[in-house]
Amino acid sequence: MLLCRSREAIVTVETYEDGIMDGYLQHPRLKGKEEFRSLSQMVLLLDGLLDLEHCPNQPPPLICPGDRSKEGTDVFRIQVLFREHYTWQGRLVWQNQNQEFAFRSAVELLQLLDEILAE
Repeated sequence: MLLCRSREAIVTVETYEDGIMDGYLQHPRLKGKEEFRSLSQMVLLLDGLLDLEHCPNQPPPLICPGDRSKEGTDVFRIQVLFREHYTWQGRLVWQNQNQEFAFRSAVELLQLLDEILAE
């Protein structure tokens, strides 16, 4: 298992309807917010950022929490602690409800997000 140094990403979901997620992702390796229009686009973006882990630089710093002031948005911290055989293990923190969930794969992360947002 390889420990991921990227620490975490902040995902702000602005809309979620019929399984379609709209929002933006913040990560220490990004200069600003990266918008996404689907759950798969968000996962591929985060996976690409995790691929940069082989850089010789120091680990990037933690990032500031996402904007929780907007009514109707959900804010998550996705902490990918390990990657093994192209899957992820980590924690999902739902900041709106101050709840934390562990996930053992990227698919399990997707299921958790869907369960939370579909409520």
